[in-house]
Amino acid sequence: MPEILIATCPPVGHLSPLLNVARGLVARGDRVTVLTSARHADKIRAVGAEPRPLPHAADYDDSTLDADLPGRAATAGLARINFDIESIFVRPLPHQFSALQELLVTDRFDAVIADALFLGTLPLLLGDPAKRPPILSYSTTPLFLTSRDTAPAGPGIAPMPGMIGRLRNRVLARATQSVLLRPGQRAADRMLEAMGLPELPVFILDSAVLADRVIVPTVPEFEYRRSDLPSHVRFVGPVSPLPGSDFVAPPWWGELNAGRPVVHVTQGTIDNADLTRLIEPTIEALADEDVTVVATTGGRPISQIRIPLPANTFVAKYVPHDVLLPMVDVMVTNGGYGAVQRALSDGVPVVAAGHTEDKPEVAARVRHFGVGIDLRTGTPTPTQVRRAVRKVLHEPGFRTKAGWLRSAYAAYDSVAEIAKLVDEAVAQRTQPLQSA
Repeated sequence: MPEILIATCPPVGHLSPLLNVARGLVARGDRVTVLTSARHADKIRAVGAEPRPLPHAADYDDSTLDADLPGRAATAGLARINFDIESIFVRPLPHQFSALQELLVTDRFDAVIADALFLGTLPLLLGDPAKRPPILSYSTTPLFLTSRDTAPAGPGIAPMPGMIGRLRNRVLARATQSVLLRPGQRAADRMLEAMGLPELPVFILDSAVLADRVIVPTVPEFEYRRSDLPSHVRFVGPVSPLPGSDFVAPPWWGELNAGRPVVHVTQGTIDNADLTRLIEPTIEALADEDVTVVATTGGRPISQIRIPLPANTFVAKYVPHDVLLPMVDVMVTNGGYGAVQRALSDGVPVVAAGHTEDKPEVAARVRHFGVGIDLRTGTPTPTQVRRAVRKVLHEPGFRTKAGWLRSAYAAYDSVAEIAKLVDEAVAQRTQPLQSA
């Protein structure tokens, strides 16, 4: 029975798709252990895997990050990326590595699937490959790898074709790596030096390429083309969270079949501390429109919505997207990678409004591939939202292109593809040993 270790950062958005992967691996007979926050233990057991807790110094609650990390709420864009690299991803590195080492000593794992931002794998990746199991890096964001064909990740700059575009990309990459995101790079190198390890041989946001495989949970049709993409980077299709199994329809559920377009608005499960940023403006924007609005607070108390609810608006803490999205005509979102892909998997065009974490990159892809509108702000006005929703509803091109992506997504069984990559990496590692 193969033994697989999954290691992921604590946020729900990082864990949820990997829980689906764990369930699939367990179903085929693998023994799966998941290393993450102790608060997720019940969810891990529910898919048949064995939970292992991160040490306290590597654990954090993503719902209180802004409160727990003074100064974070005041950052955005590149400043937020630097802040998060140093405070959220680099600082836990030695504690994550310690937990990994302990597990690798006590159990003989055949492979490790690691969240790409779980930097505790770096000491292993910088060491002797023969002394560790194969490591597969799972990208929880749009592909951030440096390429001559794309601008650096962060601000959401779309590709520019031709030699001028490549020149622009080279200049921007140099500026980003040498200046703009240098603080994050230095933080990682200082941490590795303190652990007696060499500096990173690649840019910090490219560190996933050090793994034996890079798992990209999307389709090529929703990612920028890169002519220099490394051969061990593999597209597997989107990995959705586990389907909702205990959903109880609220009393207003029948309103979604009333014949009016349904607009769903969400701020996800992380960047939802301030519902005035997107949920409230959307409710105000659509109050007098001939639509039905479903707002979800991502687990926040509904009482945090401080404006009166119009008659066409219904609110819940959470509604499983696999249940809701087939009934939705437009999703208004702050641009979470998983949520946007989940909508597109159902052919639902989106209006994206986000400017923190990887959200500008997600929104830029929405714009680039014509599957919705990028408002290019994280705090849109009601007027901006109203105009965007009207445009998406009335111009069929958005739904047509979202439908094309839906077909592309349907061609992939992401969990099965990941299982194949695990087997491939394990076989590649063991073959030289068998022939030696």
